[in-house]
Amino acid sequence: MEKKFEILDNFKVAISSTIKSLSNSENIEVFFGVQTSKSDKNSIKLPEIEHYNNEFNYDQIRALADSESLKIRYSDFKIYKKYEPEGNISKKLYEIAEKIRFEKIGTDKFKGVKNNIEKYYQKRVNSLDLKSSEDRIIESFENYLRVKFLKFKNSKNLDKKLKTYKKDLDEKFKGKIDKLNNFLNDQASFNSIISELISNMSLDEEIEDQDKERNEENKEEKPKDSDNTEQRTKEQEQQEMSIETGAPELESEAKDSDQDGKEVEIEDKSKSELRKNTKNNISGLKYKSYTNEFDEIIKAEDLENEEELIRLRKNLDQQLLQLKNFISKLANKLQRKLLAKQNRSWDFDLEEGLLDTSKLPRIIMDPFNSLSFKKEKDIEFKDTLVTILIDNSGSMRGKPISVAAICADILARTLERCAVKVEILGFTTKHWKGGSSREKWMKNDKPNLPGRLNDLRHIIYKSADTPWRQGKNNMGLMLKEGLLKENIDGEALKWAYSKMAKRKEERKILMVISDGAPVDDSTLSTNSSDYLEANLKHVVKWIENKNNIELLAIGIGHDVTRYYNQAIKITDVQDLGDVMINQLTDLFVKKNKNKLH
Repeated sequence: MEKKFEILDNFKVAISSTIKSLSNSENIEVFFGVQTSKSDKNSIKLPEIEHYNNEFNYDQIRALADSESLKIRYSDFKIYKKYEPEGNISKKLYEIAEKIRFEKIGTDKFKGVKNNIEKYYQKRVNSLDLKSSEDRIIESFENYLRVKFLKFKNSKNLDKKLKTYKKDLDEKFKGKIDKLNNFLNDQASFNSIISELISNMSLDEEIEDQDKERNEENKEEKPKDSDNTEQRTKEQEQQEMSIETGAPELESEAKDSDQDGKEVEIEDKSKSELRKNTKNNISGLKYKSYTNEFDEIIKAEDLENEEELIRLRKNLDQQLLQLKNFISKLANKLQRKLLAKQNRSWDFDLEEGLLDTSKLPRIIMDPFNSLSFKKEKDIEFKDTLVTILIDNSGSMRGKPISVAAICADILARTLERCAVKVEILGFTTKHWKGGSSREKWMKNDKPNLPGRLNDLRHIIYKSADTPWRQGKNNMGLMLKEGLLKENIDGEALKWAYSKMAKRKEERKILMVISDGAPVDDSTLSTNSSDYLEANLKHVVKWIENKNNIELLAIGIGHDVTRYYNQAIKITDVQDLGDVMINQLTDLFVKKNKNKLH
């Protein structure tokens, strides 16, 4: 017996060492079965070895350990969430596609890993009983991608089982496999393409229609006086709710993924599905925050001392020097466009002003004619406020936030010359993992459906009435390491709107710069998966239905048109300045045309 325990312990030690090596990270804790994490390290939880001689169990643990290691090494959770489609089945297919992507990268480098994953997959998939259409869709999709990307070979029996959907998938993926292969190492592009492809399949709607038809048939066929039949139907419905179709016997799920740590837990499939169903049922509930007492609205100069702000501004100025020509062109282009629109009409036949050369013959004929002067007439858009709201989430780190800060700086300077007031705001959270809000929730015995569960941080980089010279040092704060955390867009938009609504300017424009969907792990782990996204859509629709503020959005590497009616996507952050200027000048042009009519 002692020898058996020794062998099992050696196996666990070997698995732990492999995970650390394969994930390229020593800061990982591996535990099995009912063990729990004892630290804040990144952690992976694997199933317990159920029987000493259970070969399938060993294969399962090896494969799951390898797959989760590759996930940590090659998959970015933030990018994954940005492109995640809507719908239960679509989300499952999207998760499978991302899994295939990072497994493909890993198995090309580590042949032993490929053997482990393929061996377990073949055993699992060949033992499946694919009764429901949802099962067949999910398994057909995974198998199709495994054959195309990982070159897995199917048995004749499995090919027969999955034959129904293969032709349809061939049609859907026509010309896409090579493109996806080219983007294996570019997660954002891969996720974006696969998400759009899955969404276009409309599988959730198809399954929903089939379920409705089946329910109608069941109602017609159900005997009115049969209690046994009714009981059986209820039991079947409960079973369908608790079964996670197409999943391994025990499946991995990411929890509390963030900058500091990530825990990946392999959990029982029925519990996982039950939680998913609960989340789907509450997605329509009214948005709320668990507590507002830890939220803050703070000026940039109050977050750092003056010396640090000056140092950060110098860093920003160094980047501005590298883009000197680019910046000059943008500033001149914007000013030229705005001033051209502002001063494009004249009042003629005046007694004073500039001499109207077209009226020279009149003066020659009658030197005493005084109505030969003209004066430029301003088209009024001076009484205007432009608010730039910048996503300060961790995924904006690096070049995106630098370019956003630079472009906001350019716009503030240039619009100020044109007598247009500019307000620059940012939004993030104070902490990863929820901070004080989550701690309070945990102390109160973790009530269900708590709503938003993180501490908001809304930053005022430059107020509308502050001249650019006084607020310019604040722009550098966006480059500060550790400032950028999570993004809860809906509440940030409401905050920006409420600030603008109090202003007296006649014209108000709100420009949002973001790189994707709202993500806060603490909130999403305790509410429906679309909780923050649904709130963002609701707030955007509410603002767009108002007439007092014009709303436009720029998505960096992400299509935000599903949230905003007036939006544009840029793939290269270098294009941000041009797009911001073009969008603004287009708005001014449209407004002026409306005035003429």
